[in-house]
Amino acid sequence: MKSISISALCSNSGKTVLTTALLYHFKKSVRAFKIGPDYIDPQFHSSITRNASINLDTFMMDASQVKWLFNRYSDQEMGIVEGVMGFYDGMDKGCSAYDITKLLDIPSILVIDGSGSYITISAVLKGLKTFRDDNSIKGVVLNKLSSAMHYELIKKNIENELEGIKVLGWIKKDISSLKNTHLGLDLNDMDKIEQISKEVIENIDTEAIKELAKIADTTIEAPYPFESFERFDKKLAIVKDKNFSFIYHDNIEFLKEIFKEVIFIDPSKDEMIPNDCDIVYLPGGYVETDINYKTLKDSHNFKSSLQNHAKTKYIYAECAGLLYLGNRVDDKIMSKILDIDFELKAKRSRLGYYFGSNSIKGHAFHYTKPINPPKGVDILSKKQNGKGEEGSWQKDNVYGTYLHTTFRNHFHILRRYFGV
Repeated sequence: MKSISISALCSNSGKTVLTTALLYHFKKSVRAFKIGPDYIDPQFHSSITRNASINLDTFMMDASQVKWLFNRYSDQEMGIVEGVMGFYDGMDKGCSAYDITKLLDIPSILVIDGSGSYITISAVLKGLKTFRDDNSIKGVVLNKLSSAMHYELIKKNIENELEGIKVLGWIKKDISSLKNTHLGLDLNDMDKIEQISKEVIENIDTEAIKELAKIADTTIEAPYPFESFERFDKKLAIVKDKNFSFIYHDNIEFLKEIFKEVIFIDPSKDEMIPNDCDIVYLPGGYVETDINYKTLKDSHNFKSSLQNHAKTKYIYAECAGLLYLGNRVDDKIMSKILDIDFELKAKRSRLGYYFGSNSIKGHAFHYTKPINPPKGVDILSKKQNGKGEEGSWQKDNVYGTYLHTTFRNHFHILRRYFGV
């Protein structure tokens, strides 16, 4: 598989717009990847490609594990890896576009806003190129330009000042199909993708991008860098709909490998959890907003079946799943399986990578807080063994946490919370 990465100087620079256009252009055989823990971009990728988008995260997994994951899903003609924030952002946590592309030997294309500048673009690129000698930066696409003349002026300066960077084209400012979209793009804009793609790549050399992409060496079968396992004779239900949609794809695949049977339950259709299920996995998403709660509050059959399951069997819940296990979020009534009340705050409660006191590394991003909660079971902290706040609660075999994580390299999660 030939692979390329799309990065930038910072968020909201055009990474997603260019990634989207290229995914659509190569949609006959393309696999998308996302650097870091984000859930939204992979959903968008998958909607375009009809293939699952895979998160690559060297904070939650080690280098050999991320390599294995990338190789496993390198099954298309083209791989497009979308970065996170700016190219070097996340180095302090070991998970940046720089770290991942260096690890996987993938060339990077930077999307740079060229509006209101020309020579300075070369200075910025030179700084990025010299900040780390082993970086993967090989190309640039200029965004928000008003004319071909402006593009040629910037291109000439880059070619005169820097070696080893190919100027691949430009994107017009004020693209008509992007007007009235939320931060450029969101999942409600799928009907516009073809037009957006055409307008974005109108002045971009896609053949040159394909030539710049590098074929990953996946021919050598690396040893499985995770704990070995045998399949368990148990049935797992994964709760999955638009409310509970934050699920890393490899977590699903791993659970399918682990358990004899895996089924999906859709609460928005008021589907019930079968009595013969041994474990229920409630992933993250949104249950606290008015529009999402509207589809949940009348799911009486789902709620009662989950409450019945909780009496004797296992539940593992993340973030929105944790909220749904509680009594309420503000005035929104939840399942009352865990005796915790939550409130939605205007300010974020957590954002970023966290270490759990239960030896789980993961990511948290939420605006809710528990109100006078019972004693928790895990501390989430920014530093390993550091000070933090309780972020997980448990009652018998029911466990809920604010932490999102990867299961394949945290096998003890299954032993401790899935009852295997």
